[in-house]
Amino acid sequence: MTDSDNMQAATKAIRQALGRMTGKKVGLTAVAVQKQLGISEPDYGLLFAGMEHLDHDDVPFDEFIAPKVEAEVAFIMDRDLKAEPPSFAEFVASVAYTLPAIEIVDSVIKDWQISLVDTVADNASAARYVLGNQPVRLGTIELQKIDMQLWINHSVAVVGSATVCMGHPLRAAYWLACTMSEHGQPLRAGEVILSGSLGPMKSVEKGDVVHAQLGKLGFVNCQFV
Repeated sequence: MTDSDNMQAATKAIRQALGRMTGKKVGLTAVAVQKQLGISEPDYGLLFAGMEHLDHDDVPFDEFIAPKVEAEVAFIMDRDLKAEPPSFAEFVASVAYTLPAIEIVDSVIKDWQISLVDTVADNASAARYVLGNQPVRLGTIELQKIDMQLWINHSVAVVGSATVCMGHPLRAAYWLACTMSEHGQPLRAGEVILSGSLGPMKSVEKGDVVHAQLGKLGFVNCQFV
């Protein structure tokens, strides 16, 4: 086990104080975010019940250090995957539906001056996530054609598209499925899978209202209080 794996295991123990594991995330899928952090490959982390918020929830700002927000496509698993990495067809068959999501990322590293080892050790900077209300069955819309706009306080702060997420959000989620199987933690039925940002991440402040629109997939909102 590497030092980063040991550090992530310690972080997992701390995060589990937030409740049971509810999903997994892939991060650094957008080139724009990789450039922001000086990193050239994806990472992954774990999600827990205490991290979850729903559309229009208030999010306590003082629980963060230097939070940033990203608009993402979330996938909800319909069935367990096996221990070995799945084929793409097996993975697609295991996904129930999609939701628009806002991921709130944070870092214990000062000024976000992080390396890949840092972000893996820090649970891929996972802090909270906000899910939209309306699930959409996989295959009913063309995810690759989704355009994204993220507003902060009613002004457009970020624009992006699904293609910046490793070419397609489903491909990013598949990368995560294979990676987690290789690490002995295959994706499970009911888990939330955050597939990565559709554009650059954006810093937020206390009082900010965040609204993300992901084309036909819908919208999701939250406010930092």
